[in-house]
Amino acid sequence: MKGATSIQERLWELRKDKGLNLEELSELTGISKSALGSYEKEDYKEINHGNLITLADFYGVSVDYLLCRTENREQINTPLTELHLNDEMVALLKGGRINNRLLCELATHKDFIKFLADIEIYVDGIATMQIQNLNALVDTVRHEIIERYRPGEDDPHLKVLQAAHISDDEYFSHMVLDDLNLIIRDIREAHKKDSESAPQTTVADELKENLEAVENFKGSRDEKLVVLYCKQLGINYKICQTKNFAGSFGFYKNQRKQELLSVKGKNGKEKPLLHGCVCFHVAAVGAILIQLKFQSDKVEFILEITAMLF
Repeated sequence: MKGATSIQERLWELRKDKGLNLEELSELTGISKSALGSYEKEDYKEINHGNLITLADFYGVSVDYLLCRTENREQINTPLTELHLNDEMVALLKGGRINNRLLCELATHKDFIKFLADIEIYVDGIATMQIQNLNALVDTVRHEIIERYRPGEDDPHLKVLQAAHISDDEYFSHMVLDDLNLIIRDIREAHKKDSESAPQTTVADELKENLEAVENFKGSRDEKLVVLYCKQLGINYKICQTKNFAGSFGFYKNQRKQELLSVKGKNGKEKPLLHGCVCFHVAAVGAILIQLKFQSDKVEFILEITAMLF
């Protein structure tokens, strides 16, 4: 999940929230359209002090909010004592050990109050006495049945009454878990399009799609081999010819190695070549398993591809 991390992004978000284009914003603030546009561009341009204050006043936010020095858009400089936070919580929020943005989204979700209420009911034992009374009533009915009818241990009515016992631990754990699942699913849905979120398609899905495209390709077996290899490496097939592909094979494979060596992961660290090869190998195996429903010659074709690539 990712929020605005620069003044350019923040200005763009505020303008979009008001549903304004640059020309309309210029008329309302008195700042030129070209200047407003440059403030939102990635290549940073300093905003003069007067325009910064004008934009902050127009949007009803603090200058610190525009400069991304605070996440508080409306509640500015709220005294800490009003928040009723203990020292441990303040230290946790300031320490950077947790994702404060995610915590804010959890706490402001429409179902979070119900989530906390259910936890409070369990922690304070508010419903424990009622649950115990219900269990006692079930036990009384069960005892009466045994005394009056002398049923066997496997009697279905006794089994039903036995199953009717409620454990407040299990009951509230399921309730709280259901509350939390609803909240985190909504938050996840809201962040699906974020740049930091995992892609919707996997490497195996991509390979499967390429294999299906090759099956529909009209050409010889060698040409299909070339097409699939090009698709996996992101090479335009039109620049390759079957007759000279064997000579170019080593060049393209070395080119791909260099690309894999420079690929960066989400943590910003360089991915080693081995990582790229392993990921591709696992995807290839997955694709083979997916394609097992095809005819045996097609399975042989896929095996030939993986052997060729490695």
